[in-house]
Amino acid sequence: MIFDAHCDVLMKLYLEPGSGAFQSKGSLHITYPQLIQSSSKIQLFAIYIPSYLKPGQRFQAALEMVNLFHNKILKPNPKMKFVTSKKDIEHLSEGEIGAMLTLEGIEAVEEDLTKLEILYRLGVRSVGLTWNWANAAADGALEPRGGGLTNFGEDIVSFLNEKRLWTDVSHLCEKAFWDVMDSAEYPIASHSNVYSICPNPRNLKNDQIEALIKKNSVMGITFVPPFLNKKGTAEISDVVRHIEHVCSLGGEDHVGFGSDFDGITETVQGLSSYIHYDNLINTLQRYYSEKQVRKFLFQNFFKRLPD
Repeated sequence: MIFDAHCDVLMKLYLEPGSGAFQSKGSLHITYPQLIQSSSKIQLFAIYIPSYLKPGQRFQAALEMVNLFHNKILKPNPKMKFVTSKKDIEHLSEGEIGAMLTLEGIEAVEEDLTKLEILYRLGVRSVGLTWNWANAAADGALEPRGGGLTNFGEDIVSFLNEKRLWTDVSHLCEKAFWDVMDSAEYPIASHSNVYSICPNPRNLKNDQIEALIKKNSVMGITFVPPFLNKKGTAEISDVVRHIEHVCSLGGEDHVGFGSDFDGITETVQGLSSYIHYDNLINTLQRYYSEKQVRKFLFQNFFKRLPD
Protein backbone atom coordinates (compact mmCIF):
# COMPACT_ATOMS: atom_id res chain seq x y z
CA MET A 1 0.00 0.00 0.00
CA ILE A 2 1.19 3.53 -0.82
CA PHE A 3 0.44 6.76 1.02
CA ASP A 4 1.58 9.62 -1.23
CA ALA A 5 1.47 12.93 0.63
CA HIS A 6 1.57 15.40 -2.27
CA CYS A 7 0.53 15.79 -5.89
CA ASP A 8 -0.68 18.66 -8.08
CA VAL A 9 -3.32 16.89 -10.16
CA LEU A 10 -5.96 19.45 -9.13
CA MET A 11 -3.86 22.31 -10.48
CA LYS A 12 -3.55 20.51 -13.82
CA LEU A 13 -7.30 19.89 -13.92
CA TYR A 14 -7.96 23.53 -13.01
CA LEU A 15 -5.81 24.69 -15.93
CA GLU A 16 -7.66 22.29 -18.25
CA PRO A 17 -11.11 21.95 -16.63
CA GLY A 18 -12.77 20.30 -19.63
CA SER A 19 -10.23 17.52 -19.99
CA GLY A 20 -10.69 13.92 -18.95
CA ALA A 21 -7.01 13.70 -18.13
CA PHE A 22 -7.45 11.88 -14.81
CA GLN A 23 -9.34 9.06 -16.52
CA SER A 24 -6.75 8.50 -19.25
CA LYS A 25 -3.70 6.31 -18.94
CA GLY A 26 -0.85 8.71 -19.47
CA SER A 27 -1.66 12.40 -19.84
CA LEU A 28 -0.88 13.07 -16.15
CA HIS A 29 1.76 11.62 -13.84
CA ILE A 30 -1.10 10.36 -11.65
CA THR A 31 -4.27 8.98 -13.23
CA TYR A 32 -7.10 6.78 -12.05
CA PRO A 33 -5.95 3.76 -14.12
CA GLN A 34 -2.45 4.08 -12.69
CA LEU A 35 -3.70 4.28 -9.09
CA ILE A 36 -5.89 1.23 -9.63
CA GLN A 37 -3.09 -0.79 -11.29
CA SER A 38 -0.53 0.11 -8.62
CA SER A 39 -0.55 -0.25 -4.85
CA SER A 40 -2.18 3.10 -4.08
CA LYS A 41 -4.14 3.35 -0.84
CA ILE A 42 -4.05 7.05 0.02
CA GLN A 43 -3.39 9.98 -2.32
CA LEU A 44 -3.30 13.55 -1.06
CA PHE A 45 -4.45 16.15 -3.60
CA ALA A 46 -3.11 19.67 -3.08
CA ILE A 47 -5.03 22.86 -3.70
CA TYR A 48 -2.36 25.13 -5.15
CA ILE A 49 -3.32 28.60 -6.35
CA PRO A 50 -1.48 29.71 -9.52
CA SER A 51 0.60 32.82 -8.86
CA TYR A 52 -1.02 34.84 -11.65
CA LEU A 53 -4.35 34.95 -9.82
CA LYS A 54 -5.05 38.19 -7.97
CA PRO A 55 -6.57 38.79 -4.53
CA GLY A 56 -10.28 38.27 -4.82
CA GLN A 57 -9.81 35.43 -7.31
CA ARG A 58 -7.85 33.01 -5.16
CA PHE A 59 -10.50 31.68 -2.81
CA GLN A 60 -12.82 31.17 -5.77
CA ALA A 61 -10.07 29.16 -7.46
CA ALA A 62 -9.74 26.99 -4.36
CA LEU A 63 -13.48 26.32 -4.39
CA GLU A 64 -13.29 25.40 -8.07
CA MET A 65 -10.52 22.92 -7.29
CA VAL A 66 -12.63 21.36 -4.54
CA ASN A 67 -15.40 21.04 -7.11
CA LEU A 68 -13.00 19.42 -9.59
CA PHE A 69 -11.88 17.03 -6.85
CA HIS A 70 -15.45 15.81 -6.48
CA ASN A 71 -16.46 15.91 -10.15
CA LYS A 72 -13.24 14.64 -11.77
CA ILE A 73 -11.57 12.53 -9.07
CA LEU A 74 -14.38 11.02 -7.01
CA LYS A 75 -17.66 10.99 -8.94
CA PRO A 76 -16.54 9.11 -12.10
CA ASN A 77 -14.35 6.64 -10.21
CA PRO A 78 -16.21 4.37 -7.80
CA LYS A 79 -13.08 3.07 -6.08
CA MET A 80 -11.89 6.58 -5.16
CA LYS A 81 -13.26 7.47 -1.72
CA PHE A 82 -13.21 10.85 -0.01
CA VAL A 83 -11.35 10.53 3.32
CA THR A 84 -10.89 13.13 6.04
CA SER A 85 -9.70 11.03 8.99
CA LYS A 86 -7.74 7.99 10.07
CA LYS A 87 -11.04 6.26 10.78
CA ASP A 88 -12.18 6.83 7.18
CA ILE A 89 -8.98 5.20 5.96
CA GLU A 90 -9.41 2.22 8.29
CA HIS A 91 -12.88 1.68 6.82
CA LEU A 92 -11.72 1.55 3.21
CA SER A 93 -12.53 -1.75 1.56
CA GLU A 94 -10.11 -3.90 -0.40
CA GLY A 95 -9.23 -2.11 -3.64
CA GLU A 96 -10.62 1.26 -2.55
CA ILE A 97 -8.31 4.30 -2.63
CA GLY A 98 -8.64 7.18 -0.21
CA ALA A 99 -8.41 10.72 -1.59
CA MET A 100 -7.69 13.59 0.81
CA LEU A 101 -7.52 17.35 0.23
CA THR A 102 -4.61 19.56 1.29
CA LEU A 103 -3.76 23.23 0.87
CA GLU A 104 -0.37 24.31 -0.51
CA GLY A 105 0.14 27.93 0.54
CA ILE A 106 -2.49 30.05 2.28
CA GLU A 107 -2.98 32.50 -0.60
CA ALA A 108 -6.45 31.04 -1.10
CA VAL A 109 -7.45 32.13 2.42
CA GLU A 110 -6.89 35.81 1.52
CA GLU A 111 -6.08 36.77 5.13
CA ASP A 112 -9.44 35.55 6.37
CA LEU A 113 -9.57 32.67 8.86
CA THR A 114 -13.24 32.16 8.04
CA LYS A 115 -12.19 31.05 4.57
CA LEU A 116 -9.73 28.60 6.10
CA GLU A 117 -12.54 27.21 8.25
CA ILE A 118 -14.69 26.80 5.13
CA LEU A 119 -11.90 24.83 3.45
CA TYR A 120 -11.60 22.72 6.60
CA ARG A 121 -15.33 22.01 6.48
CA LEU A 122 -14.89 21.04 2.82
CA GLY A 123 -12.32 18.43 3.82
CA VAL A 124 -8.86 20.03 3.81
CA ARG A 125 -6.76 18.18 6.38
CA SER A 126 -3.22 19.51 5.85
CA VAL A 127 -2.09 23.09 5.29
CA GLY A 128 1.25 24.27 3.93
CA LEU A 129 1.68 27.88 4.99
CA THR A 130 3.64 29.09 1.97
CA TRP A 131 4.78 28.17 -1.46
CA ASN A 132 8.27 29.51 -2.31
CA TRP A 133 7.62 33.22 -1.73
CA ALA A 134 6.33 35.43 1.04
CA ASN A 135 2.67 35.70 1.91
CA ALA A 136 0.57 36.87 4.84
CA ALA A 137 1.61 33.91 7.00
CA ALA A 138 5.40 33.65 6.54
CA ASP A 139 8.27 33.73 4.06
CA GLY A 140 8.82 30.83 1.71
CA ALA A 141 12.03 28.96 0.99
CA LEU A 142 13.09 31.25 -1.88
CA GLU A 143 12.15 34.58 -0.27
CA PRO A 144 15.46 36.48 0.28
CA ARG A 145 14.22 38.13 3.49
CA GLY A 146 13.78 34.78 5.24
CA GLY A 147 11.24 36.05 7.76
CA GLY A 148 9.38 33.86 10.23
CA LEU A 149 5.72 33.51 11.10
CA THR A 150 3.61 36.66 11.13
CA ASN A 151 0.84 37.19 13.65
CA PHE A 152 -1.58 35.87 11.04
CA GLY A 153 0.65 32.85 10.53
CA GLU A 154 0.55 32.16 14.26
CA ASP A 155 -3.24 32.40 14.14
CA ILE A 156 -3.32 29.83 11.35
CA VAL A 157 -1.11 27.40 13.26
CA SER A 158 -3.36 27.83 16.33
CA PHE A 159 -6.38 27.05 14.15
CA LEU A 160 -4.68 23.94 12.76
CA ASN A 161 -3.79 22.79 16.28
CA GLU A 162 -7.37 23.31 17.44
CA LYS A 163 -8.79 21.35 14.50
CA ARG A 164 -6.08 18.67 14.76
CA LEU A 165 -4.79 19.24 11.23
CA TRP A 166 -1.30 18.85 9.84
CA THR A 167 0.85 21.98 9.51
CA ASP A 168 3.07 21.34 6.48
CA VAL A 169 6.56 22.87 6.71
CA SER A 170 7.58 22.07 3.13
CA HIS A 171 8.29 25.32 1.25
CA LEU A 172 8.93 27.37 4.42
CA CYS A 173 12.11 29.38 4.88
CA GLU A 174 14.32 28.26 7.74
CA LYS A 175 13.19 30.87 10.27
CA ALA A 176 9.53 30.13 9.60
CA PHE A 177 10.24 26.41 9.92
CA TRP A 178 11.57 26.88 13.44
CA ASP A 179 8.68 29.15 14.39
CA VAL A 180 6.26 26.44 13.26
CA MET A 181 8.14 23.76 15.18
CA ASP A 182 7.77 25.88 18.32
CA SER A 183 4.00 26.16 17.99
CA ALA A 184 2.56 23.41 15.75
CA GLU A 185 1.24 20.28 17.42
CA TYR A 186 1.01 18.28 14.18
CA PRO A 187 3.84 19.31 11.85
CA ILE A 188 4.84 17.32 8.77
CA ALA A 189 7.02 17.89 5.71
CA SER A 190 4.88 16.58 2.86
CA HIS A 191 7.50 16.83 0.11
CA SER A 192 11.05 17.76 1.08
CA ASN A 193 14.50 16.19 0.75
CA VAL A 194 17.87 16.26 2.53
CA TYR A 195 19.93 19.45 2.29
CA SER A 196 23.25 17.80 3.20
CA ILE A 197 22.92 15.56 0.11
CA CYS A 198 21.53 18.23 -2.20
CA PRO A 199 21.86 21.85 -0.94
CA ASN A 200 18.65 23.20 -2.48
CA PRO A 201 16.76 25.85 -0.43
CA ARG A 202 13.69 23.61 -0.54
CA ASN A 203 15.49 20.82 1.30
CA LEU A 204 15.80 20.34 5.06
CA LYS A 205 19.01 20.49 7.06
CA ASN A 206 19.94 17.78 9.53
CA ASP A 207 18.81 19.74 12.59
CA GLN A 208 15.45 20.36 10.93
CA ILE A 209 15.01 16.66 10.14
CA GLU A 210 15.99 15.77 13.72
CA ALA A 211 13.44 18.30 15.02
CA LEU A 212 10.71 16.62 12.97
CA ILE A 213 11.75 13.25 14.36
CA LYS A 214 11.64 14.57 17.94
CA LYS A 215 8.14 15.89 17.25
CA ASN A 216 7.13 12.37 16.16
CA SER A 217 6.50 13.77 12.71
CA VAL A 218 7.14 12.47 9.19
CA MET A 219 9.02 13.71 6.14
CA GLY A 220 7.91 12.86 2.62
CA ILE A 221 10.83 12.28 0.27
CA THR A 222 9.95 13.89 -3.04
CA PHE A 223 10.77 12.93 -6.62
CA VAL A 224 11.90 16.36 -7.85
CA PRO A 225 15.27 15.87 -9.60
CA PRO A 226 16.79 19.24 -8.52
CA PHE A 227 15.97 18.31 -4.91
CA LEU A 228 17.67 14.91 -5.24
CA ASN A 229 21.10 15.90 -6.56
CA LYS A 230 22.97 18.79 -8.15
CA LYS A 231 23.28 17.17 -11.59
CA GLY A 232 19.79 18.08 -12.77
CA THR A 233 18.97 14.46 -13.59
CA ALA A 234 18.17 11.81 -11.02
CA GLU A 235 17.76 8.06 -10.64
CA ILE A 236 15.92 5.90 -8.12
CA SER A 237 19.22 5.35 -6.32
CA ASP A 238 19.18 9.09 -5.49
CA VAL A 239 15.79 8.69 -3.81
CA VAL A 240 17.20 5.81 -1.75
CA ARG A 241 20.19 7.95 -0.65
CA HIS A 242 17.83 10.50 0.89
CA ILE A 243 15.84 7.79 2.67
CA GLU A 244 19.04 6.25 4.00
CA HIS A 245 20.21 9.60 5.35
CA VAL A 246 16.95 10.24 7.20
CA CYS A 247 17.19 6.73 8.65
CA SER A 248 20.78 7.43 9.76
CA LEU A 249 19.43 10.33 11.83
CA GLY A 250 16.99 8.00 13.58
CA GLY A 251 14.14 8.50 11.12
CA GLU A 252 13.16 4.99 10.08
CA ASP A 253 9.71 5.57 11.57
CA HIS A 254 9.52 9.13 10.23
CA VAL A 255 10.11 8.95 6.48
CA GLY A 256 7.54 8.55 3.71
CA PHE A 257 6.90 9.84 0.20
CA GLY A 258 5.40 12.98 -1.29
CA SER A 259 5.98 12.55 -5.01
CA ASP A 260 5.02 16.04 -6.25
CA PHE A 261 3.76 14.31 -9.38
CA ASP A 262 2.06 16.73 -11.79
CA GLY A 263 3.78 19.63 -10.05
CA ILE A 264 7.06 18.85 -11.84
CA THR A 265 8.20 18.84 -15.44
CA GLU A 266 11.34 16.70 -15.08
CA THR A 267 11.09 13.28 -13.48
CA VAL A 268 13.37 10.66 -11.97
CA GLN A 269 14.64 8.08 -14.44
CA GLY A 270 12.53 4.98 -13.93
CA LEU A 271 10.04 6.93 -11.81
CA SER A 272 8.27 9.15 -14.31
CA SER A 273 4.69 8.46 -13.21
CA TYR A 274 2.72 6.74 -10.47
CA ILE A 275 2.78 3.37 -12.22
CA HIS A 276 6.55 3.34 -11.71
CA TYR A 277 6.27 3.29 -7.92
CA ASP A 278 6.78 -0.45 -8.48
CA ASN A 279 10.34 0.27 -9.63
CA LEU A 280 11.00 2.20 -6.42
CA ILE A 281 9.47 -0.56 -4.30
CA ASN A 282 11.60 -3.20 -5.99
CA THR A 283 14.72 -1.13 -5.31
CA LEU A 284 13.79 -0.53 -1.67
CA GLN A 285 13.30 -4.26 -1.15
CA ARG A 286 16.93 -4.84 -2.09
CA TYR A 287 18.11 -2.71 0.84
CA TYR A 288 15.39 -2.87 3.48
CA SER A 289 13.17 -5.45 5.13
CA GLU A 290 9.52 -5.83 4.16
CA LYS A 291 8.56 -4.24 7.48
CA GLN A 292 10.73 -1.19 6.81
CA VAL A 293 9.42 -0.80 3.26
CA ARG A 294 5.82 -0.90 4.54
CA LYS A 295 6.70 1.86 7.00
CA PHE A 296 8.16 4.09 4.27
CA LEU A 297 5.35 3.48 1.80
CA PHE A 298 2.34 3.76 4.08
CA GLN A 299 2.54 3.30 7.81
CA ASN A 300 4.68 6.26 8.83
CA PHE A 301 2.33 8.84 7.33
CA PHE A 302 -0.80 6.92 8.32
CA LYS A 303 0.27 6.67 11.96
CA ARG A 304 0.87 10.43 12.17
CA LEU A 305 -2.66 11.35 11.09
CA PRO A 306 -4.31 12.88 14.16
CA ASP A 307 -7.15 10.71 15.50
